[in-house]
Amino acid sequence: MKTDLENPRTEKDILAEVRALAVEYYQLTGKPLGVTGEIGEFEAAEKMELELATARTEGYDAICHGGPYKRIQIKSRWKRDGLGSGQRVSKIDILKEFDSVMLVLMRGNYEVYEIWEAGRQAVIDRLNAPGSKSRNERGQMSISQFKSIAKKVWPM
Repeated sequence: MKTDLENPRTEKDILAEVRALAVEYYQLTGKPLGVTGEIGEFEAAEKMELELATARTEGYDAICHGGPYKRIQIKSRWKRDGLGSGQRVSKIDILKEFDSVMLVLMRGNYEVYEIWEAGRQAVIDRLNAPGSKSRNERGQMSISQFKSIAKKVWPM
């Protein structure tokens, strides 16, 4: 019989359990468990071959070494039955250092179905565009607005 030390669990193993618990919690309460960001960061790193930054790194969540070096903020959204048009990307702090923002979209059992990426200047320009208090003051935009300035990077 193998011990836990001989067969250690991986992040992927643990997140598989977290996903199942998060879905079960949502079914019981109608509220998300609050793990969407962590799952999204892990999935983006795995699918896009990124290196996750250390916890609480200001401004970015991952680093891209393949191709030009980039510091990437990762935002994640999940909805059991898919995302509606009114869903928003969480706050993007443009005063922090980052080169791009990735948006990881998930549904069902936290399965990723799309990843979008927008460059820093495009994000700043959209957030500073006149006409929306939530964009201008809160650093937020809708998913459709983000997609309009971004490129779909997964799946290709």
